[in-house]
Amino acid sequence: MKHVRLYQNTSLQIDDEFTLDKYTSHHLVKVLRFPVGQNFTLFNGDGMDYTTKVLEAKKDCVVKVLSKEKNLSESKLNLTLAQGIAKGEKMDFLMQKAVELGVNKIVPILSERCVVKLKGDKLTKRQSHWQKIVIGACEQSGRSVVPEVVNPISLDEFLDQPVSNGFVLHHRSEHSLLDVDSITEASILIGPEGGLSEAEITQATDAGYQSLLLGSRVLRTETASLVAIANMQLLWGS
Repeated sequence: MKHVRLYQNTSLQIDDEFTLDKYTSHHLVKVLRFPVGQNFTLFNGDGMDYTTKVLEAKKDCVVKVLSKEKNLSESKLNLTLAQGIAKGEKMDFLMQKAVELGVNKIVPILSERCVVKLKGDKLTKRQSHWQKIVIGACEQSGRSVVPEVVNPISLDEFLDQPVSNGFVLHHRSEHSLLDVDSITEASILIGPEGGLSEAEITQATDAGYQSLLLGSRVLRTETASLVAIANMQLLWGS
């Protein structure tokens, strides 16, 4: 059986016995049909892996924490992705893969060419949906630190915040990542499907972001984000 890793939003201590939350119990018992007496891994976002044993697997699942160890999968690069909100499943896919590639924080950006409008209950539901995607990506990729997905903000609000080693994608830039000295922290700003406008790119560079060219080809937003993250991890992370 494939080794199972699951998230629990709770404090975990060795020798704790407790009932998993309803969603995780259902997934373990009904979907995976996980047997009593078998071990799996829990994590709660604190960077540790907790070896856990199933004590009871009926409607609810009762488990016991046996041991813990430090998870060493985190990158040396602390990376923030500020992403113009893409439509539908593109944004879901992008977030999932960004987490798998080691991003530490995701900031959904409402920019000039965003066609997605999020307010009220719709915003709350989308935020919850995105967080579930991030947790699932951590379970799959072996991470035990859960990246933060902040509430969507405007580009103006984002650029008002201080930045260390900020980069903005720009197809007319003459600079690549190979021109940048080794760093341990970075933020990458990428537009939605229509890209960032010329005015927004100027606004970003005025705020201290370095323009960045990924290559001679025009990339879709979800491709550009993942290429940028992967290259940064290759150069400065893991």
